[in-house]
Amino acid sequence: MSSNLFIPKTCKHCGNAFTARTTVTKYCGDTCAKRAYKARKRQEKIQATLTEDMQQQKQVVEVHNPNAVNNKDFLSVTEASQLIGVSRWTIQRMIQQGRLKAVPFGRKRIVARWQIENLFN
Repeated sequence: MSSNLFIPKTCKHCGNAFTARTTVTKYCGDTCAKRAYKARKRQEKIQATLTEDMQQQKQVVEVHNPNAVNNKDFLSVTEASQLIGVSRWTIQRMIQQGRLKAVPFGRKRIVARWQIENLFN
């Protein structure tokens, strides 16, 4: 069943004018429809990747958030290094030199927060 409608429209993909036979037609032909579909799918993939990257960055920020360290009285070597902005190896050297006292706690070494604060006093 064909329609007697002739609606002048502009193609959403290429911008060319065409005559549509239905009210829902968006593209001038099959080629433009296919190209628009591929462009839409490409944009969806890009958006999904960007969203995933944003979520990963948010998780990394939550894990390495220095505000979480600010509330603790006892810190691991890694947390102590994040607190004062030096490498873990610098904290390890300070422990070996006796400038910081660390207590073994399982497989970790724990440093009291007041000792780190006393370094700068």
